[in-house]
Amino acid sequence: MSLTIRRAVIPAAGLGSRLLPLTKATPKEMLPVGDKPVIEHTVRELVDSGITDITIVVSGGKSLIQDHFRPNPALVEQLREDGKTAYADAVEEVAELARRGHITYLDQYGPYGNGTPVLNAARAFGDEPVLVLWPDDVFVAEVPRAQQLIRAYEQTGCPVLALMPMDPNESQRYGVPIVKEDLGDGQLRITGLVEKPTPAAAPSSYAAIGGYVVTPGIIDELREQTRRWYEHKTGEVYLTDAINAYASTRAVYGQVIKGRWYDTGNPADYLVAQMASALAHPEYGPVLRGLVAGLDVDGDAALRSETNT
Repeated sequence: MSLTIRRAVIPAAGLGSRLLPLTKATPKEMLPVGDKPVIEHTVRELVDSGITDITIVVSGGKSLIQDHFRPNPALVEQLREDGKTAYADAVEEVAELARRGHITYLDQYGPYGNGTPVLNAARAFGDEPVLVLWPDDVFVAEVPRAQQLIRAYEQTGCPVLALMPMDPNESQRYGVPIVKEDLGDGQLRITGLVEKPTPAAAPSSYAAIGGYVVTPGIIDELREQTRRWYEHKTGEVYLTDAINAYASTRAVYGQVIKGRWYDTGNPADYLVAQMASALAHPEYGPVLRGLVAGLDVDGDAALRSETNT
């Protein structure tokens, strides 16, 4: 099996139900974080980490994703004629990003569950390992999260999960790894994941946060899950279940990611990601800090009242 990772899958077929009605017409992957849609942050992370073949698995109503990354020469020409060179360059740069990542699109087909889009894309993998990143995560790190996962795979030759330390009281929000051995430098040998345990039942103080290096053995487990689903058609096909089945007899590792994770999949966390991005911006940050500093109790109450009308 190859020790070089050049492929990645971004599952982008979800409904975004936790963000309704915002996502009724706009795919959640296209909601902005800063001046980019959230999925562009994921694509940039992958390209910056050396990935040269990205498959985005989509469903109906996701054409805006393709439109965003597709070249638009007519728009660029119009912008240049209007003297808006910076905007024209920005539009061209997004298309160049898609070219560098060699983005292809695939319609999701099969059972519900986050394992299905990975299996849909697997026919192109052969015996290669592949990165799987969700499109509603944004990581801010000196070394991209994807690159940290690639490095861990190169050291182990085994499946790798992205982990972050968690507050034990938050365990019911995450998959929590069962840690067998701490190998240092954030690398852990794990024997499985417990989905959303109570704090008392959590097997460790780490959370799995939606970044994976998937190997052919995991794909085989997904195929077996899907075969059983078609026999009984109950439940969903989960990547976590495939990892647990694989880990029962073979080595799986977790890599604690150095950096800051922003989950945009629910309203509160999406607002946090938006605010953090804006505050970090050299132009917008001072404006927002001034706004917050100028809000008194009455102004804050009025703002909240206006927002709720």
